Amino acid sequence: MSENAIVERAQRFLSALRHCQVLAIDVHSASREGLTLRLPYSAQIIGDPESGVIHGGAITTLMDTTCGISTVCVLPDFEICPTLDLRIDYMRPAEPHKDVFGFAECYRVTANIIFTRGYAYQDDPTQPIAHVVGTFMRMGKAAAGGAQLKRDVDTGDKA
Repeated sequence: MSENAIVERAQRFLSALRHCQVLAIDVHSASREGLTLRLPYSAQIIGDPESGVIHGGAITTLMDTTCGISTVCVLPDFEICPTLDLRIDYMRPAEPHKDVFGFAECYRVTANIIFTRGYAYQDDPTQPIAHVVGTFMRMGKAAAGGAQLKRDVDTGDKA
């Protein structure tokens, strides 16, 4: 699959997730090596009004989504792959008034499980806000309950 096709698949998957639309998360880059999503800074995601620091839940959503969508970067066909486990280690708070980027890669793919890892950062990927590891269950192309999401991703429709 070409890099353009991977970016397009990641964008279609992201556009099918309503909570990501609300947060305005978008695809920054995507390839077989990994996926980077961008969470724009906004007043709606501030966790501490005095400091302007982003709420940890928004970063958790960014990283779960980044790890989850990174699975479509490595699989030959679209599959429903729900989160089995996600661990995030926060290193420091995000700086106010700056976008946050999430990077994730799939480092092992088995018949049943996909293993991912990544990090959240702002200006410099070598200065992470958080590290993440996640595992995702492979349910195949025709997973029950995932048929509508698969149609949305395949056709580019928004939920």
